[in-house]
Amino acid sequence: MSGHSTYEPKSNVSKWFDERLPVVRLMHDSFVAFPTPRNLNYLWTFGGILVFCLVAQLVTGIILAMHYVPNDQMAFNSVQHIKRDVNYGWLIQPMHAVGASMFFLAVYIHIFRGLYYGSYKAPREVLWILGVFILLAMMATGFLGYTLPWGQMSFWGATVITNLFSSLDGVIPGLGTAIVTWLWGGFSVGNATLNRFFSLHYLLPFVIFGLVILHVWALHVAGQNNPTGLEIKQPADAVPMYPYAVTKDVFGMFVFLIPFAYFVFFMPDWLGHADNYTPADPLVTPPHIVPEWYFLPFYAILRAIPSKLGGVIAMVSAIVILVFVPWLDTSRVRSCKYRPIFKWCFWAFAFTCLALGYLGAMPAEEPYITWARIFTFLYFAFFLLAMPIVGILETPSKLPRSIMESVLGKPGSTGGHMPAGASAAPEKR
Repeated sequence: MSGHSTYEPKSNVSKWFDERLPVVRLMHDSFVAFPTPRNLNYLWTFGGILVFCLVAQLVTGIILAMHYVPNDQMAFNSVQHIKRDVNYGWLIQPMHAVGASMFFLAVYIHIFRGLYYGSYKAPREVLWILGVFILLAMMATGFLGYTLPWGQMSFWGATVITNLFSSLDGVIPGLGTAIVTWLWGGFSVGNATLNRFFSLHYLLPFVIFGLVILHVWALHVAGQNNPTGLEIKQPADAVPMYPYAVTKDVFGMFVFLIPFAYFVFFMPDWLGHADNYTPADPLVTPPHIVPEWYFLPFYAILRAIPSKLGGVIAMVSAIVILVFVPWLDTSRVRSCKYRPIFKWCFWAFAFTCLALGYLGAMPAEEPYITWARIFTFLYFAFFLLAMPIVGILETPSKLPRSIMESVLGKPGSTGGHMPAGASAAPEKR
């Protein structure tokens, strides 16, 4: 972020420290005086909510790791021991388990908001790509964490997902089998697998934390997008992040904590699969193996393709294609608010994702397989057909001349004046 810093040390100690390590100045310029578009809605609070979710997962995960035993004979009982015998384990374990679902719920809303308002367009391409990397790291961490309770669904989910690498045998004979054996640490999912997954599950959240720092850094370099998709052109278009945006984020976070707390205190096990409360048994296969709800759309895409290798490629492509969104969208207008045709495409895409989530939870039989193939086609059609073609063909609605005009209307429609307290001038980028 460029521009003159507005931070002024108040004491001799703070001046001395600021000259040697200006951490306080960095925090002030990044989270207090940073110019924030004045028209942000509550969908922008999910950035702050996601930071809260990450910190909550880190804190609760570190505490759980102090009591969890990564051994195939003791893992399941150690989770029960945490919930029943460890002080506040009845609270910490559900916070971590429910927190994973809430983390993914918030990140999916965050992604859909970015797609709707065009937050991936220049100059925010790197910001968007870093967000996709965070999603990939979250999915890897979520999968590894799902195996740790070592219930039936944990064991068989790990078996099914790791076996997907064996599809690489169709590319290079023996490669996939070698990778699967290496992941397992043997010839089947067992104690070595559990140890490796626990180790990686503990490590990856810190990788996510590092990616989040880069994500926030990229945000402060490019500046925040807003519902109009316009850049800040004048001081009146923005307000300082504190207290305006911070207060809004805090309020949104407390609203988000209401359903979070409801699940933790009243339905801590509702989001989990019933079979996962039975100890892992390699000799008994569950009738229907399904992942956690936040993986279901991609699981449906995987099963929709008859070929094992083709299914794996389609599932991975469904995530990786997000990296190329900034270049697939050919429209010069960012926000769907001013794109009448693409807006319908977006809502059709949102319905497609929900439909794939439902189909992923259903058995792999007709008519679910046929419908999964239809919605898989529609999923990729949104990125490969709608984005490039609609951007060329549609005529966008007229955009306001500035963010300020989008808030107060055209000059003269509201008397041409700003409300009290709205003239604060943040630092200029």
